[in-house]
Amino acid sequence: MMDSGFTNGVIAVKEKRLFGERLTRFAEMSAEDVFRALTEAGYGFGAASSVYDFEEMISAEERDLDAFIRTYAPSEAELHYFLAPRDFHNGKALLKAHALNKDPEKLLAPDGLVPREKIASCVEAGDFSQLSGQLKSALEEGKALLDEQAEGAGEQLGVIFERALFSHLAEHCKKNRSLKKLIARRADTENILSYLRASDRETAEALFVEGGTLKKEKLAGLFSSDPEKGERTLNGTPYEELLKQCFAAKRQGKPLSEAEKQADDLEMDFYRHALYSKEGRDPFLLYVIRRRAENADIRILLVCLLAGMPASDIKARLRGIL
Repeated sequence: MMDSGFTNGVIAVKEKRLFGERLTRFAEMSAEDVFRALTEAGYGFGAASSVYDFEEMISAEERDLDAFIRTYAPSEAELHYFLAPRDFHNGKALLKAHALNKDPEKLLAPDGLVPREKIASCVEAGDFSQLSGQLKSALEEGKALLDEQAEGAGEQLGVIFERALFSHLAEHCKKNRSLKKLIARRADTENILSYLRASDRETAEALFVEGGTLKKEKLAGLFSSDPEKGERTLNGTPYEELLKQCFAAKRQGKPLSEAEKQADDLEMDFYRHALYSKEGRDPFLLYVIRRRAENADIRILLVCLLAGMPASDIKARLRGIL
């Protein structure tokens, strides 16, 4: 693995390419002008010649970031955190496509830690002995579920792979203190939102993912017959304000949009402290998170601008920007 001090020096140079607050100003420009500004700044490495080919420039950036992760990751924990989720996504997509006899190509993410071809050959053969750990278990459980052709199998398949992913991340990132805390925060936040969307405790517990600090017994309080008591369920935890916000939205008959946006921005907010730090592993984590968020924002910008969406609506869709 690469030395953190050297990596942070590389990041100090590379992060100058990030657009930061300029992304919000791009929302007030035309799609062609944004494409020109991106190209002139070197974004996309010349992969696209027209704004209508913007996916090619974003893909080029994503490939470059993947190469950076594989080269500069300070430890195995960071590799698993950023790349293993693709293995679980691809495993789920390949299982579904095989069951439906459809071409999975458009559903697949780039390679994670396990080549897509290897997962695909295992799915085709119905034999997962070449794989290991939670990915193997999820594929075996998922295949058995799809073979039964039970009603709601598609949704249950998603739960199987989501649970397996959190279990995988908790196991492989436990030696990195900050990642361990982040994964727990992500698991807790996902469980809170699942419980608040569910109609009853049984439905909520069927969606519960492991790896967080909040247990099922604690979250069961959200189903209290006394709404005020339910709102106090997480008092004294880091999720107290989030829960109050969610209950306020529910009282007003509004969706949990703000809480969901906070969940989307959780990684960025968690590592915000590393913005001006040049020590340790956190700058690496923040840099990768920022670049991934920036690629997502550029896709949002160009899609929305080409669709003629107002600047205010576009800005509201952008993810956390530092």
